[in-house]
Amino acid sequence: MEGMLTRRDFLRVAGCTALGMAAGCAKNPVTGESQLMLVSEEQEIALDKQQSPHQFSADYGPVTDAALNRYVTSVGMDMARRTHRPNMPYSFRALNATYVNAYAFPGGSIGVTRAILLDLDNEAELAALLGHELGHVNARHTASRVSTAQLASLAVGVGTAAASSAGLGSMAAGLGQIGMGALLAHYSRDDERQADSLGVEYMTRADYNPDGMVGLMDMLNEQHQSHASALEVMFATHPMSSERLAAARRAAAKFPDSREFRILRERYLDNTAGVRKQAVAIEAMQDGEKSMRSKAYARAEEHFQAALKKAPRDYAALLMMAKCQLAMNENTKAVRFSQRAREAYPAEPQAMQVAGLAMVRSGRYSEGLAEFAEYEKRLPGNPYTVFFKGLCREKMGDRDQAAREYYRFLQDVRSGDEARHAYGRLVQWGYIKS
Repeated sequence: MEGMLTRRDFLRVAGCTALGMAAGCAKNPVTGESQLMLVSEEQEIALDKQQSPHQFSADYGPVTDAALNRYVTSVGMDMARRTHRPNMPYSFRALNATYVNAYAFPGGSIGVTRAILLDLDNEAELAALLGHELGHVNARHTASRVSTAQLASLAVGVGTAAASSAGLGSMAAGLGQIGMGALLAHYSRDDERQADSLGVEYMTRADYNPDGMVGLMDMLNEQHQSHASALEVMFATHPMSSERLAAARRAAAKFPDSREFRILRERYLDNTAGVRKQAVAIEAMQDGEKSMRSKAYARAEEHFQAALKKAPRDYAALLMMAKCQLAMNENTKAVRFSQRAREAYPAEPQAMQVAGLAMVRSGRYSEGLAEFAEYEKRLPGNPYTVFFKGLCREKMGDRDQAAREYYRFLQDVRSGDEARHAYGRLVQWGYIKS
């Protein structure tokens, strides 16, 4: 920033990739076969550590029910020890998000939403779900996608699930949407089949009845046939087919003594009782998010009000309502609901981001800057936070600091309204020669 950059200099610097990878081959830990693998295990773990916190925060953080998180972790870790990569730094969490999904990052960070926990019937089905995600990690599916450049956007996509639509002209337009963005792999059908097979292998090693995988596939297949829109994200990242259900049945049939394996329905119901008490509120939030996606904001507000009647201190419900108010240009209300969300769950930072957006919309730039600065301290690495810090600085008349933030933002993002605005200001102010 101290000198003058020409436009060519800037584009050359901006064109450098964020993720350096050394070419090579590696033995697949599951098949034992050699495969193209440009990402080392250390890079998988580093990528996970960098990106998973942003997705977990976008999904409203882990549930505050510590017992439920311990339960999910205990089921997952029991199988993780029996996988092909038992020494990976696995972690498991139930998330506050109300869409139906489960996903894994390449270093072993695995999340399941509380909504999918409502659709499962027993611990064997939970083991099947977690075993499937463990299968993706052990077969190195995400690392393989990165290596073949099908997911090159992983290197620059941090935080997009939380803030990708917060543009200058309509910064609230996408805040009610569900989106995995570029953070997670969109698996192929072959990947899904292999993960299913590994899931059965891992769950049976832990003495779970393989009928749990049949039950999971049956539930998902039924949803795919009748309510696909309710699981649109899961079906986008985990392609579903009746063939997977048939394969699960064939796999279960290979275990003639499986009736002696564990189902553990009562234990599952006991440990998920708290989530099931929230079922009505979760359904209302699901309806509200659906209305947000269709931009029926008044209707969404009604759904979120219904959810808050049932669960007045639910962090996700409060923050969804804040986003709804932001979308309706009710910025003062958006600040109030985001602050209530922050009080309900002080450890989770997304409320600061939403409050900051509402304050920017209200012209409260110094307060917005404070929210974004605190958000970045809690959860660094989201480039859009940097952009809005720059915007606040610009509106406050602090051109030099604004330019520094815009320049920092452009190292990660080079397209979209925000990038055009930031680049335009750097040119206009003379930091970059046009």
